[in-house]
Amino acid sequence: MRPELAPFASVCDGVAQLFQPFVEVVLHDLETETAVHIAGNFSKREIGEPSLLNEIDFRPTERILGPYEKVNWDGRRIKSISIILRDMAGRPIAVLCINADVSHFHAVMQALSAFASVPVDHDRPASLFKEDWHERINEYVRNWTTSRGLIVATLSREQKQQLVRDLSADGAFGGRNAATYISRVLSMGRATVYKYLNQERSEAE
Repeated sequence: MRPELAPFASVCDGVAQLFQPFVEVVLHDLETETAVHIAGNFSKREIGEPSLLNEIDFRPTERILGPYEKVNWDGRRIKSISIILRDMAGRPIAVLCINADVSHFHAVMQALSAFASVPVDHDRPASLFKEDWHERINEYVRNWTTSRGLIVATLSREQKQQLVRDLSADGAFGGRNAATYISRVLSMGRATVYKYLNQERSEAE
């Protein structure tokens, strides 16, 4: 390795150690067009191999290439970026390539997506949800807040009052202990829930 490239080798080692085992860093010498340093090697490349910079459409006038996607020898998906290194006169002398193995993260994303999704051809069992007023209240509150761009935890007193009235109009208080459950959902006392209901009835009269 040429002396002027030696400091960059330490940068390669540091980046690879910080993100191991997911990152490989390769330093290419533009003078010899070979790989002169490899840290965190998972591509099975070797020191002295041809750099093959044409694979990343290298142009000497550029400073940063990417990010772009590659495929490792074993089929893993690699996210890469290449940095053009220059001397004090601005002449390109090397290319530092950072290769991140993102296959593990894609696998995690797919697993989470599969776990969180519900098959479209599977309806909720009618026997389970027919009398589940808890579920009906939960869905009503979710739809009510979502349609208004709100979240339950930050509802104002006036918004809670309106929600209680709307729940009442929809028959949500027909279930046994429904008022108690609604008070817990809205983080308010049961007496306050009844107060809002009584106000609604008084106004109706």
